[in-house]
Amino acid sequence: MLLRIFSFLMFQALGAWLGHQIAPEALRIRGMLAGMLGAGILWGLYDFTRGLRVLQWLRTDALAVAPPLRLGLWGQVAERVSRAARMRERAARESELRLQNVLAALQASPNGVLLLDAAGRIEWLNQTAAAHLGLDPARDLQQHLVNLVRNPAFTAYLASGQYGGGVTLPGRAHNSVNPVRLSVQLHEYGEGRRLLLSRDVTLVEQAEAMRRDFVANVSHEIRTPLTVLSGFVETLQTLPLQEDERARYLDLMAQQAERMQALVNDLLMLSRLEGSPPPGEGEWVALPAMMRQLQQEAQTLSVVLHPARPDAKTRMVQAQGGQTLDFEPTPAYELAGANNELHSALSNLVSNAVRYTPTEGTVRCGWRLLEVDGRLDSAEFWVQDTGPGIAAEHIPRLTERFYRVDRSRSRETGGTGLGLAIVKHVAQRHGAELKVESTLGQGSRFALVFPAHRLRPMVAR
Repeated sequence: MLLRIFSFLMFQALGAWLGHQIAPEALRIRGMLAGMLGAGILWGLYDFTRGLRVLQWLRTDALAVAPPLRLGLWGQVAERVSRAARMRERAARESELRLQNVLAALQASPNGVLLLDAAGRIEWLNQTAAAHLGLDPARDLQQHLVNLVRNPAFTAYLASGQYGGGVTLPGRAHNSVNPVRLSVQLHEYGEGRRLLLSRDVTLVEQAEAMRRDFVANVSHEIRTPLTVLSGFVETLQTLPLQEDERARYLDLMAQQAERMQALVNDLLMLSRLEGSPPPGEGEWVALPAMMRQLQQEAQTLSVVLHPARPDAKTRMVQAQGGQTLDFEPTPAYELAGANNELHSALSNLVSNAVRYTPTEGTVRCGWRLLEVDGRLDSAEFWVQDTGPGIAAEHIPRLTERFYRVDRSRSRETGGTGLGLAIVKHVAQRHGAELKVESTLGQGSRFALVFPAHRLRPMVAR
């Protein structure tokens, strides 16, 4: 501002001097005034020209071109405008970056996010929402959502204006083989705008259904032996019985008690498997010792279920038409894992084969080392029987809790319906794979394949 005043005064002084010099002596006062007037006009034109230069600069990109003036009032105006424009541009870039970060976070969200304007048109949606509702993020922008999602429950929910509870509807990829369930809820914001959130609740609903089935199955499995025990106790308490009748009733009561005990033990085992960390590789289990234990248990169970006279050989053959149990020689290896878990899994496979194989059938069992290019790749524990076999449609569900192909047959043989569920969990915790092969009328083959890093040759002690 001082420079501007100084320049104006300098123009006035110069104009007055020139007027004084040019005008006659009698008219020097008027000449000075005329010179000052002319100088003022020239200064105004000069200042106007500087202002035009700044105005022209403002009409162009003020950030791309440096200010045309540095000095004077117009220079200060240009400098401050340039500084303000740079600050605004920086703020805009930061806002754009924050917006892009928010949109990227919404795109990465496992839930669907969709924005609706006051008229119900789609303003923005992420890929998850597009997949959930079968929309195209580019094609369907500014389209009315109610015209694109034609589900009666959703249409009624959208029109109701009551968005507190949300609604569950089938996803776009829903079918009878692969059910997909979505939870959709609207939230109001701004001036009539709405935020739609979608979430895949298929696994949640399946888990809830499995929980209900689990509770119902446990209740049923326990209620049956409890009813039998209660009836026998009442009989023993109220009726005079002969000693042989009393012994028979007590024997039946003991069987039901053992059945409940087996069920409780299996439930506790499942609870431990699901609630504890996976076993490490610091504990080693000798395969030959475990196989000897499994063989003894299988012999005992076979004698109980299929009474006959066994011999004392490694391969136990029932002499009077009983089961043939063939335990092949076991390689001298050790397996890394929890001994009780591995024993439970292998024992369940062997006992299932013994239970479901008829008296004249054969159960074979053993370990097999698998090599690839001459190097140990894995070890397979396998059990093969000549039982009734399993239909192909049942095999994918065998490891579900309490799933039985033949419920009456399972209860006759004393199974709890949890054995293969335990096998599946133990296999997962030890990095193993459960394989099932079965043919109706010919028998089944169950195998657990353990990776090579969990195996090592036995060290002589």
